Amino acid sequence: MGKTPRLIQSIERSAAILEIIAQEGGSAHLWQIAAISGIGKTTIHNILRTLDHLGYVQRRPGDMRYHLGGRILNLSRIAGDDDGLRTRMRPTLEAIAHASGATVYLGVPSGDEAVYLDIVGLHDPVVCASRLRRREALEGSAVGLVFLAFMPGLGRRLRTTRAHALDAAVLQEIETVRIRGYALDIEAYRPGEHGVAVPWRENGEVRASIALTGPAADLPRYRLVRMAWMMMKHVEQATFNSVE
Repeated sequence: MGKTPRLIQSIERSAAILEIIAQEGGSAHLWQIAAISGIGKTTIHNILRTLDHLGYVQRRPGDMRYHLGGRILNLSRIAGDDDGLRTRMRPTLEAIAHASGATVYLGVPSGDEAVYLDIVGLHDPVVCASRLRRREALEGSAVGLVFLAFMPGLGRRLRTTRAHALDAAVLQEIETVRIRGYALDIEAYRPGEHGVAVPWRENGEVRASIALTGPAADLPRYRLVRMAWMMMKHVEQATFNSVE
């Protein structure tokens, strides 16, 4: 038998806290974590503050519990069933593509980047294949701005990995997206192309983003706003169906 490795206590305790939150159904009060773990409340509070800063746990307005955060759920998704998510969301993508006549993408966070799992309405198979699974900077597209606006842990992580990625203009755009609920792309990502992206939530947490793109001449700003509301209605219906 090999020797027991020397354990780093803070990491061991952090893992225990995350496991307790998961075992309690994805959320737990500080006192519950302390009672189950036997770790002092002050120590737990300090660890939770760090995990919150990194996006592994989060607090919700008016809720004293600590919930598993978007970053750890993102890791779970990466290791999980992307095909299942693609299958679930395909009817919604097809409905939006039919209503708009535009190309529709399903994007998910992957680390501190975004990746596309599905595309509907793009008829060139070579271009479609090149865009699927392509990774892109979160701050570089409407899809990424949705994640930065509604998954705060990603923004904090991005400041760690790419310190100068979020300049004043990007931060202002993130706040605008948070207020209005959707992100616009006015030739920001690809010349001659406009787009709009909306979040898709599961159990109240953003899990994916759906984007609609097309030629700028076909999608002026006023039409993008109309498309955003249409997309949100389809996404709301998909969310409702998923919990039935």
